[in-house]
Amino acid sequence: MTRVLYLYGGWPGHNPYGVSEWANELFSELKFEVEQSNDIFTLDRDLTSYDLIACNWNNALLTEGLTASQEAHLLGAVEQGTGFVAWHGAGAAFRASVKYHWLIGADVLDHPAGEGVRHPYGLRIVDEDHEITSGVEDFEVASEQYYMNVDPRVHVLADTVFDGEHLSWIEGQRMPQVWTNQWGRGRVYYNAIGHYIEDLKHPAVTQLMKQGFAWAARSSEDR
Repeated sequence: MTRVLYLYGGWPGHNPYGVSEWANELFSELKFEVEQSNDIFTLDRDLTSYDLIACNWNNALLTEGLTASQEAHLLGAVEQGTGFVAWHGAGAAFRASVKYHWLIGADVLDHPAGEGVRHPYGLRIVDEDHEITSGVEDFEVASEQYYMNVDPRVHVLADTVFDGEHLSWIEGQRMPQVWTNQWGRGRVYYNAIGHYIEDLKHPAVTQLMKQGFAWAARSSEDR
């Protein structure tokens, strides 16, 4: 049985408690054994027994971060083989924790259209042969389009292009939105989509997330 720690909470603007219902449906379909927590101090202990840590934590302030203990326990577990999956606001969480963002593979800079604006944009599948993108074609969403500093080491699965409507100087700029990363023995997956629960319930996004959870989780052979 795949053991999962699902950490969620923080800023209510990303509806972490409502989103937990959506996530739990996917965990159930995958037959994962899930421990849920909305207590950040859950990270202050040995996490190596989990096969996957799913993070839907959201911060409101740029000064918030993980403690040295929380960062060490989280990164240490992933380095030893625990998978890590995060989406949307988790990419802007713990801004003061540099290594957390190195783990994810990016730091969110802005959403040029504005906070919570349902700006329409397209997602292009870059790697059609990956397990996570299997069966998913290019699609459109209307939500926050994240502009990010992205680690060049990540493996990009899908990207988007900015139309320049709100910041003319970024017109035509392509930006990764879905990717994988490697941290030691642990697999990392991040998806920038998901400001609204309707975004996550988009069939393509749900499929990407479900397949991402399955891909990132440590396999029984690696335990």
